[in-house]
Parts: sequence; structure tokens; C-alpha cells
Amino acid sequence: MTRPAPDSVTRVTSIGAGPIGAGWAAHFLARGYDVTAYLHSLDEIPAFNEILDTAWISLEALGLAGDASRDRLTITDDLEQAVSQAQFVQESAPERIDLKQGLYEVLGSIVPADVVISSSTSGLTMTEIQSRCPTPQRTLVGHPFNPPYLLPLVEIVGGRQTSAEAVQWAGDFYAHAGKAPLVMKKEIPGFVATRLQEALWREALHMVANGEASPEDIDTALINGPAPRMAIQGQCMAFHVACGEGGMATNLDQFGPALKLPWTRLDAPELTQQLRDRMVEGCNEVAAGRHFEEMAAERDRAIVGVLKAVAAAKTASKP
Repeated sequence: MTRPAPDSVTRVTSIGAGPIGAGWAAHFLARGYDVTAYLHSLDEIPAFNEILDTAWISLEALGLAGDASRDRLTITDDLEQAVSQAQFVQESAPERIDLKQGLYEVLGSIVPADVVISSSTSGLTMTEIQSRCPTPQRTLVGHPFNPPYLLPLVEIVGGRQTSAEAVQWAGDFYAHAGKAPLVMKKEIPGFVATRLQEALWREALHMVANGEASPEDIDTALINGPAPRMAIQGQCMAFHVACGEGGMATNLDQFGPALKLPWTRLDAPELTQQLRDRMVEGCNEVAAGRHFEEMAAERDRAIVGVLKAVAAAKTASKP
């Protein structure tokens, strides 16, 4: 079996009508692919198109591929038709293990044999998902960050039955498709970025539960502290550069003992009704009555600005 070269793929199938499935469809359309979107029901088309409309504004601001067009989108509720001509499948079905296992049992038989099937799952492992698939060697995780049409990261990892060749092919394909692929070394629940995000989330919940900070306080601290720096330096390099000539060695030698101080509580707090209400009320106060679409559009405009600024900074730093 010979797969198409990653840079020769022109036809992609996206499975799922939600923000991730529709977001992937928008990304691939903007990169100039022919996209077939499978929706469980055609009743989902209006919601799907709303996400696509929102995404397209930002994608146009970033710059579309020369042959990009929404006219290259086909929507269907016939799964077999959706995958019949696919050269790559991005699955973004709901996060239910029974549903995904059943779906991959079907996809493993009807997707052309040379086509990689990638899951957007944010927490399930491919070893679990592929357990009933008749062709598990070409199934893997390609986990995006939301919104997938803007944030470049995609975390790639196979299951126990996935071939190394399929993982490598997926990494090359995503890179050609304009993503920033991270091929993981081991299969772990939550992957890399989500686990790091979860650590922040748990600490935030603890502070709200203990009355130490409000949701607004926490977001103010992140937006005006680590976030701008993280747009260009991750946590490791931020600490490396922060310690001057000594780099990470100085950081660990000087501040290593602080790792034992009780600054974090990584075990999840009990989600009491009181904590739940504090989080909901705090976020509603910050939202101040704004609709989801307005806040998502504001988020996307800001992300576009950050991405453009980061790209310009990288270009300016090249010799």
C-alpha cells in the first residue's frame, strides 16, 4: 500500500458539526483543499455555517491560499459518501468512547485503505478508540487547540496498533497544511498542551474555591503576565532566558528548592455547588451580557493580531 505524498493531498474529509469539526473544515478550506464535511444530521448545517462564517473573517485577515474557496466545501449526512474520495480524514465526533469506537469500526472498513484517519479527541487515547477498528494501523490522534482554524498546534500520537509510518505521514501532512505538528514520544491521556492547561485550570479553581482570587483576577494575571511572553517563549525557555548567562542551570540551582514550597495544589478541588456558582457568576460578570458570538469574534481578532505580530517579530530577527 502506498499513501499519497503529504504535499499531494487535495481532498480532506472532516467529520463533525461542532466548533472543532467546523473549525477544521474552515482551516482546510482556507489552505486550498477540497473539503467534504460529514454532519450527523443536515439540521446541523445552520450551526456549522455560523462557525464557518466566524472563522472565515479571521482566515481572510491572515491571508487565504490562492486557490482557497468556500465553494470547495461539500456537506453530507452520508458517511460512506463523505469518505469515499478522501485522501485524509479528520474526525471530530463527540467525546464518548463508545461512540468513537463504533465510528472507527465503520471507518476502518469504508475509508480507502491508504488513507490516514486522525481523531481530534482531547482526552481519549487512540489505543482505546481503535480497539474495534479493523484497520487500526492507520488511525491516530491529531489533537488541535481551539479554535483549530487559528491556533497552529496539533498534537500527534498513535495507539498501540498504529504504525510509525502513519504517524510520520501525519506529521508531514499537518506541517504542509499549515499547522505546527508536535509528534509525541508516548501516548498519555491529555497529551502535552492540555495537561499543562489543566494544571493552570486546577490551580485557578483552588484559588476561587478558597476565596483567594476571582475568575476575573485569574484571567487578569494571566493576560498581563505570562501570556504575552508565552506567545514567543514557552515556559522552559522563559525561565532559561530569565536567569541571564547561567540559563536553566542557574534557574534550577537557585530556585529548585522552591519546588517543594506549597505554591501549587495540583490535585483537583472538589467541585462543590459553591465553587460551581462562584465560577459561573464570576465569568458572567466579566462577560457583562455579551453574546458568545461577540466574544468569540473579539477573541479571534486578538489572536490574529498576536499571530501577525509574532510572525513579524520572527521575520525581523532573521539575519
